[in-house]
Amino acid sequence: MTKKILFVLTLLPSLLLAQHTIKGTFTPPEEFKFAFLYKVTAETSVFINNANIGEDGSFEITLDEKEKPGTYRIVYAQPQDEYNFDLLYNGKEDIVLEFDLEKGLTFIESSENKMLTAYNKSMSMVGASINNYYSQDTKDIEGFNSVFKILNDTQNEFEKATEGTLAYNFIKAGKPYIPSEYEDVLTFSKHVKDTYFTPIDFGNEMLQNSNFLIESSLNYVFGFANPDNGNNDFKSNVDDVAKASKNHPKIQKILLEILWNQFAQEENEIVANHIATRYLIQLANETNDTELSEKMIYFRNASIGNIAPDFEIKTTNNKGVTSSKKLNELDTANNYLIFFWSTTCSHCLDEIPKLKSYAAGIDKDRLQVIAIALDNDLYRWKNKTYDYPEFLHVFGEGKWDNPIGNNYNVSATPSYFMLDKNKKIIGKPYDFEAFKIDFEKLPVPEKVTQTIEPSSLIGSWTDSREEQELNPEGMVFRPTDYKTFPPSRFRFKMELAKDGTCEYMSLSATDRHGMADGTWNFNAATMLLTLMDNKGETVKSYTIKKVEKELLLLKN
Repeated sequence: MTKKILFVLTLLPSLLLAQHTIKGTFTPPEEFKFAFLYKVTAETSVFINNANIGEDGSFEITLDEKEKPGTYRIVYAQPQDEYNFDLLYNGKEDIVLEFDLEKGLTFIESSENKMLTAYNKSMSMVGASINNYYSQDTKDIEGFNSVFKILNDTQNEFEKATEGTLAYNFIKAGKPYIPSEYEDVLTFSKHVKDTYFTPIDFGNEMLQNSNFLIESSLNYVFGFANPDNGNNDFKSNVDDVAKASKNHPKIQKILLEILWNQFAQEENEIVANHIATRYLIQLANETNDTELSEKMIYFRNASIGNIAPDFEIKTTNNKGVTSSKKLNELDTANNYLIFFWSTTCSHCLDEIPKLKSYAAGIDKDRLQVIAIALDNDLYRWKNKTYDYPEFLHVFGEGKWDNPIGNNYNVSATPSYFMLDKNKKIIGKPYDFEAFKIDFEKLPVPEKVTQTIEPSSLIGSWTDSREEQELNPEGMVFRPTDYKTFPPSRFRFKMELAKDGTCEYMSLSATDRHGMADGTWNFNAATMLLTLMDNKGETVKSYTIKKVEKELLLLKN
């Protein structure tokens, strides 16, 4: 029994030594509550452990002996992709650090991290000396040789000092371009870019399982882009990243997906679609990543300059007859607005009445609104549509799982898509106010004078005052059999006959109303419609703004 106890006691120190800790302090302590530790891999971050942060800002996380050397990440707030920092763990040493919101990260104990931090600081200082040298704009050969000798010596010393460590992988991959003879600033800058990826081994697992390749690619794409060249530099730089990583498809896909997301979030559709079409869709298909492939295709199809994805629009006339048309078959307006909304979206319910009011003041042949509700409640949606009779309505059943919404890459409501008469997407304003600004910038189509034949006026017409928004400064008439008109004390009605006679609603002095006989006349030159009583005296006089089979717009 004594021997067994001694055996256990002998093993205990080695078990304790096999475990290491990451500990330190956060400043100011009241700003921090927790610290989560993750192991960084090429594709994701794997949770390892966590610790609460004490009132004095201190924390300690124990690492199990099975944890492998590599890059680890401490997350100290949400969102975690913003509030974090990385460190190296070699499996041999404890790590002690301090993190200050103003001063940043400092390593108190850890040869790996102290060496890498010192390297980055030294290279930053030498870089500042190089910038200072070139800013003087003088050909000082001695000064040139001196500053680049310091750069060369610094790089060599750190590589030698860290050989065999984790830090060595990053120091070697970070080796800067060092000219062998004098170069002016333009030549030097060109060579810096041309050799940027030369020291980087995309197959190095330490680099893959860290943020190094991602940061290097982002810095290259954005850092070497001239704003004066538009998107050409961005596309060219992305091509360089794809070329440098082509022998490692898995890493290439990760880097290009991150770049695609970056440009997509910045709404730079030109570069995002360049990445997708030229590289990423194929890589996604080769790895059976259907979700990524579909996301890029939806984004591309709904980009400005593309023909809007087609869908069916069902309409029901006043007689209850339902018909359907495809979006691409519409030919009633010079511009179309596709408005994605929902009956449960408070922002939508705030904007759609504004959209109705604004559209009412625009000629129907200039703008047609197509409202697509991403919704689940058919009856609630149907009731809402009665408030917006001039919109074309589509029920997007399934809400976020609706094919129309998917095809337009809609991730939030309300969403706006402006189309031209050919259904090409010409704008995607953020909200109603942005839509107004964008729409008012569009050229106003030249007015075509409508030729009205008197025969088009023949028939029975009734004042449809409930549709006043169609003609805010005048009157709206519909054929008398167009619909059942709500009861009214006095609703003007006129019946225009082919022989020039007419009947019109008349209100007598005793407040009784009924149809009176008279005559009518239309002057095509002045667009003036005149109703006269049997004595030839004018009863009503209107200027005709528009006449259609089931619509007559008049102005007193």
